[in-house]
Amino acid sequence: MKVSLFKSFKSFKSANKKISLLALFVLVPLILSACTVSTTNKKEVPDASVFLSVNSGDTWREAVAMATVGQPQSIRDVNVKTMTIDPQDSKAVYLATRENGLYYTYNIVQDGWIKVKGLPSAAINDVKVDPKNKCIIYAAVANNLYRSEDCARTFEVVFYDNNTGVTINTIAIDHYNPRNVYIGTSRGEIIKTIDSGSSWRTIQRLNEGIKQLIVSPVDSRLIFVASMRNKIYSFNTNSETNPDLSDDIGLNFAISGWTDLNPVLKEYDLGKTFRDFVVCAKDGTMFIAANQAMVRSQDNGVTWEKIKLIQPEKEAVINSMAVNPKDSSNIFYVTNTTFFRSTDGGVTWTTKKLPTHRSGQELIVDFDYPNNLYLGTAVITK
Repeated sequence: MKVSLFKSFKSFKSANKKISLLALFVLVPLILSACTVSTTNKKEVPDASVFLSVNSGDTWREAVAMATVGQPQSIRDVNVKTMTIDPQDSKAVYLATRENGLYYTYNIVQDGWIKVKGLPSAAINDVKVDPKNKCIIYAAVANNLYRSEDCARTFEVVFYDNNTGVTINTIAIDHYNPRNVYIGTSRGEIIKTIDSGSSWRTIQRLNEGIKQLIVSPVDSRLIFVASMRNKIYSFNTNSETNPDLSDDIGLNFAISGWTDLNPVLKEYDLGKTFRDFVVCAKDGTMFIAANQAMVRSQDNGVTWEKIKLIQPEKEAVINSMAVNPKDSSNIFYVTNTTFFRSTDGGVTWTTKKLPTHRSGQELIVDFDYPNNLYLGTAVITK
């Protein structure tokens, strides 16, 4: 009886061991399979062209869906050149691309993006909206300036340069009198119309290309000019007496109203590459972002102060900056990989890794809801 029980116990133990080994062979692949599935389902960093933040950059979400019927489409793969908000409607955003033309949305969350069909599907250097008539839109494409008077349904050329090697880089519109429009070219000319594009005249010619033109948001008589070589100039149209300079060659500051702001900027090492130039809508504070530094002026460029960055200056490659239009102490900028924010005028900074592997190229702030930020990206080129 004892032997029988012992044998039974040995048989049970042997069977149990076989069951355990069988279970091991069955469970191990399942466990490994589960691990594999878990890794596969890991959320990837999105490579999208446009992101929206509603909390000043704490979190971001893609905003690339197009307003289409049927099969969903997106602008995920476009490379952003610049973005502009309609001065009358902060929900209306225009997106200029490096090679795919112009897009717009009247509500980025609900409506999606619409491709403009009346422009070439090419690089759009700049786009601006009339501050008093949202259906008048100007777009710079190569050596042509286009204008729409029907809310981007159709466009016509209102200015072109005979030299196809010249590009129109920037557009500025007088917010007090939108019939006054300024354009800056790669050849260094600043050209003005006082009749919404029916006629044009050159009011200044620099020895270098024009990067950016800004009409002061607090005084539309004051125009700021940023060149491709980190040079800053101002022009007071209130004392404008100069003739048409279309045939002149070279810089001429003997002309009434022009001021060279660069002598006072010489003490700051701004590097060799101009990046961005911003003026706060509320108080007119000016900011210059270069590849190695950021400076600020609160007196229209008469005096400047350097803003301390948390990066080593030689590594601070700023691609775009923005300022809260209601509070100039809220400053934002992006590099290829990182978003930076200061709420105390640049005394302290917080950083966030960009929500994409692409490069941060454009940053704009909603003037009605300054917590809303738009980030435009592009493929990083080496």
